[in-house]
Amino acid sequence: MNKKILIPLIVLGVLLIGGIAFLAFRLEKQQQENKEMQELAALDKKEMENEYQQFANQYSEMKTQISNDSIVAQLTAEQEKTQKLLDELRQVKSTDAREIARLKKELATVRAVLRSYVLEIDSLNRLNQNLKDENTRVRGQYEEATKRIEGLNTERASLSEKVAIAAQLDATGIKMSLKNKRGKDTDKVKKCKTVQVSFTIAKNVTAHNGMKTFYVRITTPTGAVLGNGGSFSYENRTLQCSMKKTAEYTGQETSIVTFWNVSQTLIEGAYNVSIFADGNMIGSRTFNFE
Repeated sequence: MNKKILIPLIVLGVLLIGGIAFLAFRLEKQQQENKEMQELAALDKKEMENEYQQFANQYSEMKTQISNDSIVAQLTAEQEKTQKLLDELRQVKSTDAREIARLKKELATVRAVLRSYVLEIDSLNRLNQNLKDENTRVRGQYEEATKRIEGLNTERASLSEKVAIAAQLDATGIKMSLKNKRGKDTDKVKKCKTVQVSFTIAKNVTAHNGMKTFYVRITTPTGAVLGNGGSFSYENRTLQCSMKKTAEYTGQETSIVTFWNVSQTLIEGAYNVSIFADGNMIGSRTFNFE
């Protein structure tokens, strides 16, 4: 065959083979990315289901501590609404982004309504406490009034605890990424040069605003703490953290990103990431790396 025809044909064949190989590579990469996105969506959906269930349980518990029929009826209605939304969420596929987004907005509304009831009930009990204090001044009723005050103090302590729970920060979307020497994501611990942990502090209008320090504690598959980012107090104990970051929290959704430069050999297995702030553990998640 004439070389003038043969050479262009060979070049064209090489280009076609290269193009096919490139398209196959891009397709496999896209499929992997889609799988990871589906897994993240499923985890996010599960977290939402847990929150809905927790709120429904809180409504049920609050009703047992309130004697006001009107408030009990309101709590019952909100509990039924929360349960209905939970049922809807359980039936929705994690890939249905529109429905997941709608139910996530509904979850924020449920959270806000719950907190408003906690504050309202606490306010009513403070008013009742003042009335009981007045009754203690009446002769002949001191003993009876004292017993009623003790009962109200117990109820108030329980409600105060719920207010504290409502004001507690919540770390969502926790993600642990391994970075190679070029700063690219990798699933191989042997190639990891930097560990990145990112998360979002959810909006909470009842939380105290200001500068806050967020402690990230990573435990390795052997149970050891990764890195040495200092110490912090938790439940009357001093714990070590892997890294920490101080940021201003204004009550609005806040994104936090922390980094740890690898200074010890990492091994394959499950790594647990726990986030702490204000003396509370506000989020935890486990990641597996090869």
